[in-house]
Amino acid sequence: MEIAEHLLYTKDHEWINIEGDEATIGITDYAQESLGDITFIELPNIGDEVEQFGDFVSVESVKAASDIFSPMSGEVIDVNDDLKEDPGLINRSPYDKGWIARIKLADPEEQSNLMTAEEYAKFLESVG
Repeated sequence: MEIAEHLLYTKDHEWINIEGDEATIGITDYAQESLGDITFIELPNIGDEVEQFGDFVSVESVKAASDIFSPMSGEVIDVNDDLKEDPGLINRSPYDKGWIARIKLADPEEQSNLMTAEEYAKFLESVG
């Protein structure tokens, strides 16, 4: 299972890549593996406001429907439209082509509530 070193993580298995005052969000390799083959994703709308750890999007897989939560608060500025046609990109490339959305961060200080890759790896050991 892959854990990208440069990202921050939540206990709900989302990742965020912060670049200045913007960030890209997706779900982890662990999450996509747990979900199984993803068959549908309901993307947010550009302009939507999201709260840290609040409902962000929902995904459906062969196993279940699940909510995905936003790792940080902000305004949605871009979505990965490729997922509409091919939601399985999340399974095949969770840290690259399977990103979900980009947000303009509302409060950069919120990143203190997230885990580093090392902390996330230890967290996975405790839940696994």
